[in-house]
Amino acid sequence: MALGAGVSASVAQDAATTKSIVLVHGGFVDGSGWEGVYDILKKDGYDVTIVQNPTLSLEDDVAATKRAIAAAPGDVILVGHSYGGVVVTEAGTDPKVAGVVYIAAFVPDVGESVSSLIANPPPGAPVPPILPPVDGFLFLDKAKFAEAFAGDVRPELAAFMADSQVPWGVAALDGKITAPAWKTKPTWYLVTADDKMIPAPAQRTMAGRAKSTTVETPGSHAIYVSNPPVVAKLIEQAADSVKSK
Repeated sequence: MALGAGVSASVAQDAATTKSIVLVHGGFVDGSGWEGVYDILKKDGYDVTIVQNPTLSLEDDVAATKRAIAAAPGDVILVGHSYGGVVVTEAGTDPKVAGVVYIAAFVPDVGESVSSLIANPPPGAPVPPILPPVDGFLFLDKAKFAEAFAGDVRPELAAFMADSQVPWGVAALDGKITAPAWKTKPTWYLVTADDKMIPAPAQRTMAGRAKSTTVETPGSHAIYVSNPPVVAKLIEQAADSVKSK
């Protein structure tokens, strides 16, 4: 009798936890970098979808993310890395989204964009090695990619990431937020202390403005590749904190 009651309580608790996760990548990369995080979340029983952003415009990326949200079962924890933070800020107002997690990400307010957030870096801040646009698209300097983006990723993988960059449309950087999800949804933020793409002080400022539950860890901008467990842990913390409807 007691065993049955315990099992029932466990099932009820599991049902109450938000079990769908949607992962959104940033600029210069595709969704394959989430593989390590995906493996952990799947092993722990979550339904996981990885969005493949076109990174041509914010509007297109938000649309791709909303399609993934719509297809996911039940409520969703929406996760964005880097520019993906802009995407989830706009897409996260979807009624199915129960919470938003930012991983070394931009957290814009109304009318803000990546372009506006990076316009005036403080003196001494690291400057990402973004090459001049070609045909409306941006790339990082391959020779400087590892140091700037993936300093704690094994060298062979960092080199592959540099050589397999996804063109990032200038229009996507200019896409402005209309209604930030963080004003109405609970949020979490993972600050990467050694980040040379979005400096840690900027991450802390954005996380504070959004009143995010914030965790800080050593690591590069590519923390989701170099240290999947710390990323998955925060995502699961968010899922456990938000109960399904």
